[in-house]
Amino acid sequence: MDLTSYVARLREELAGAAELGGPDARALADRLTAPMDSAFRLALLDALAAAADEITRDLAPGSVELRLRGGAPGFVVTPPPTDHPEPEPAAGRPEGAAEAPDDGAVSRINFRLPDQLKSRIEEAAARDGLSVNAWLVRAATAAVRTGDRPRTSRAPVSGERFTGWAR
Repeated sequence: MDLTSYVARLREELAGAAELGGPDARALADRLTAPMDSAFRLALLDALAAAADEITRDLAPGSVELRLRGGAPGFVVTPPPTDHPEPEPAAGRPEGAAEAPDDGAVSRINFRLPDQLKSRIEEAAARDGLSVNAWLVRAATAAVRTGDRPRTSRAPVSGERFTGWAR
């Protein structure tokens, strides 16, 4: 995607607005907009990145990423996987009853994880060509669908003692 035409249009719009102030204002606008090219491009890239993030939230577990190659932005679209089996109905919900529809709301959470796990997540996301956020959304969605999530442990009965982890 070439941003040159968009930057040129911004320059033209600013020049047109400066024309209202007369020839001196027009000359000043011309002198100011030339050094602003990089700022215009950066603002456009920020808008494109924000759009990609918003689309990714709606497309999860698929994703859309903005990548720069040679200074030109491009999009990488990863559609959601379609080979997942249908999830089993939740306990208490009759067979065939639909889950609540996704209203598109997005929530933010903060959580702590070991540095080693964070590094492994970053590597896995890079291997899949995804941002860490998109990778985590995809992993969480897949875990909820398949039921592959940590089990809660019960408190030991008097005299019992357990240590370690098991699956």
